[in-house]
Amino acid sequence: MIVVAAKGSAYARGRAQESAAPAEVVRHATIRRVEQARAEGLIDAEATAYLAAQRRFHATYDPDGMAELLGIAEAFGLAEPDLFAHLHLGTLRDMKGGAALIDGCSAWAVGQGPEGPLVVKNRDVSGALRGVQCVLRHEGPGIETGQVLSLSSLGSLAAWSSGVNAAGLALADTQVAVNRHRTGWLRYFLMPRLLARAATVAQALRLIRSLPHAGGGTLVMADRGGATAAVELSASGPVIATGGTQWRTNHFTAPEVAGETLGLDAARPDDSIGGNSRARFACLSGALPGRDWSASAAKALMATHPGAGGAPICQHPDGDESETISCAIYSCRLGGMEISDGTPCLGRWQAMEPCR
Repeated sequence: MIVVAAKGSAYARGRAQESAAPAEVVRHATIRRVEQARAEGLIDAEATAYLAAQRRFHATYDPDGMAELLGIAEAFGLAEPDLFAHLHLGTLRDMKGGAALIDGCSAWAVGQGPEGPLVVKNRDVSGALRGVQCVLRHEGPGIETGQVLSLSSLGSLAAWSSGVNAAGLALADTQVAVNRHRTGWLRYFLMPRLLARAATVAQALRLIRSLPHAGGGTLVMADRGGATAAVELSASGPVIATGGTQWRTNHFTAPEVAGETLGLDAARPDDSIGGNSRARFACLSGALPGRDWSASAAKALMATHPGAGGAPICQHPDGDESETISCAIYSCRLGGMEISDGTPCLGRWQAMEPCR
C-alpha cells in the first residue's frame, strides 16, 4: 500500500504526492480519462460552463482544496484544469444522461460496540485505480482537527474515498448517479474539508447544511461520542438520517429523493448495477441492525459473496464492472484505520498508526 505523509500548507500537502508513483501512472488514471471524455464529446460547451461555475464555487468556499489540487498537478506535471475535470467526470456523465454506474461501493457506520464506533467501507472501482490507491496522512494549516488519515488515490484530493481525523470523526462515501445537478459542493472536495474542520457528526452536519451541493453520492459517518449519520447528497438539499446503524450503497433511499437515482427507474429495468446496489443494500439491511460490531466481525461481513443470503459486498472482476480493491475500517475511538490489501476475502490486513 502506498502511504504518503504530508505536512505544511494545502499546496505542500498536494506536492507531497510527487515521489509516490511515476507521473505516467497517475496520468493514465486521471488525465487519460479526461482525454477520452473529450473524444466522446462529453466535455462540450455546456460541460465547460458548468466546470467554470464549479471552479468559482470551490475557489470561494474551499481555497484549501483548490490549493491542494494545484500542488498535486504540479507534483506530476499535469494540467490542473484537467484534474479538476477528472473529479467531475461522474457528474458530467450524469448530466448527459449516460451515467454508467461502474463504481459501486458499500459503506456503513455504527455508534457503539465492543471497540467503540466504527465506519466501514468496501472500495469498489475500476481496475485503473488499483495502481494509484494510497493512504494519506495530512497535517498542517487549515486542518483544525489534528492529523487526518484517509484513503484516496494519487492525483486526487485527500479522503477521495474515506477517512478519519484525530478528533475521532470518520466518514466514507458511495457513488450515486443522479438526474439532477447544480453548482455546489462536489463531495470529493467536501469530504476533506469535513475531516479538516469537524470534530463531531453534529459539526459535520452543520457544514453540510450550510451550502448547496452539486448532487450525487452519499456519506456515512460516526464520531468518538457514538453519534452516527447518513447523508444523501441531493442537489435539492441534503437528506440526513441520524442515530443507530447507518448504511448506504449506490442509490438514494429517502422517498423525497429516491427518484433522482439514475439506473433504478422503470425505464431501465434491466440495469444490472442498479440490481447490484439493491442486493447489497438488502444484505446490509439484514445483517447490520441489532448486533454489536467489532472490526473482526466487520471484516467477515465485507468479505460476503453472492449466495444463500449473501450479496456481492466483496466484488470481483466481471467484465467492465467494478472490483473491490480494498476495505477500510475506521476506529473513531482510536482515530485509526485498518485496510485490506485487495479484496477483504483475501485476509491481507494492515493497521495504520492512529492519528495524533
